[in-house]
Amino acid sequence: MDWGRVVGANVRRLRKERKLTQEQLAMETEIDLTYLGGIERGRRNPSVSVLGRLAAALGVHPRDLLDT
Repeated sequence: MDWGRVVGANVRRLRKERKLTQEQLAMETEIDLTYLGGIERGRRNPSVSVLGRLAAALGVHPRDLLDT
């Protein structure tokens, strides 16, 4: 299983459900916009800290970013 793609797909889905742009989410989580794009495409592996910030900004538990 490609966990990077799983996380990326979940981040993208949750971001769109909340009607946030990548730029808005990147600003709220204080991560670089291109890094967020890489996460959503499954090309970047976020640290546990970044996963926590993304989950908090999206209003979910970090484990929800790992759901298949």
